[in-house]
This record gives sequence, C-alpha cells and structure tokens, in this order.
Amino acid sequence: MIHMLCEPSSTLSKQRTLVSEQRQPLRVGDIMSVSPVTITPSTSVHEAQALMQQRKIRHLPVLQDGRLVGMISDRDIRLVLPSPATSLTVWELRHLLDKLTVGEVMTYFVMTTAPGCLVTEAVGRMLGHKVGALPVVEDRQVIGILTRTDVLRAFRRLHAELLAVA
Repeated sequence: MIHMLCEPSSTLSKQRTLVSEQRQPLRVGDIMSVSPVTITPSTSVHEAQALMQQRKIRHLPVLQDGRLVGMISDRDIRLVLPSPATSLTVWELRHLLDKLTVGEVMTYFVMTTAPGCLVTEAVGRMLGHKVGALPVVEDRQVIGILTRTDVLRAFRRLHAELLAVA
C-alpha cells in the first residue's frame, strides 16, 4: 500500500538558494536525490545488500512494472541475517541470501511525498513514523527520494548561508 504524503504541486523551482528567498518555502524537489537506484521484488536480498554497499545508500525503492510496490532498507536486510554467532558457513549464508527475495522482506506500506511538498511537512512525517527515506512520486512515477542525508545537507547549506548573511 502506498500512502501519499501531500498532493503534487505544479509550482516547483528548479534551483533556489535557501536563505535569499525566504518568502518561498523549501520544497522536497529542492533537496531530494533525483533518479534513485531502484530494484524489483524478485531481486535477491544478497544482490540488494551488495548494491547498497556499492552505492553507499541505505534505502531502495522497489518497483514492479514501473510502479512503486515497496521499500527495502539496510535495516530490513540486517533483520533477516542470522546472528554473527551462527554456525553457518559463508557459502551456506550466501546460499540463503541468494534464495531470499526483496519481495519477501521489503516494507509494503510505503509513505511517499511529492516534489512540491513542503520539506517541513515531509520531515515531520519521517520523524513521526521513524522512517529514514520517502520516495518522491510524480504522475505515478518515482522521480526521486528524500533521505535523512538530503535533509542534513540542506540544513548544513542553510546554516552556511545564514552565517554568510549575518
């Protein structure tokens, strides 16, 4: 099930400074990561884990036939891994992770946001539901992802601009 955080907005600036245009609230589209890496539900958990490590990311939107059907995080994967004290060999562990698919462990209830949504609204939802990322959807297509890292980068940039003005 997909839950849209706020309605899409047609008024979205392409690039804006954070401080100089204080009258315009900051929108998700201003700070999101565009064209996120995605996977399918049939992808093995091992492949998903390797992709996350390779790309240094923690969240992957799961798409089937171009539609968002779920999300998987590094935490979801860690929760299905056996204990480090396991007696399984490396090959047995790899075999298990190759058999397990993303569709079996992903989160199905995904909250999304739109590029025109206020960042404060999106961040409030992330905090309230304790999620680290929201897929950004426009016209039923995933066009980006808003992560905690994106929010922290925006905060750092805003703080630097505030210091420059002061």
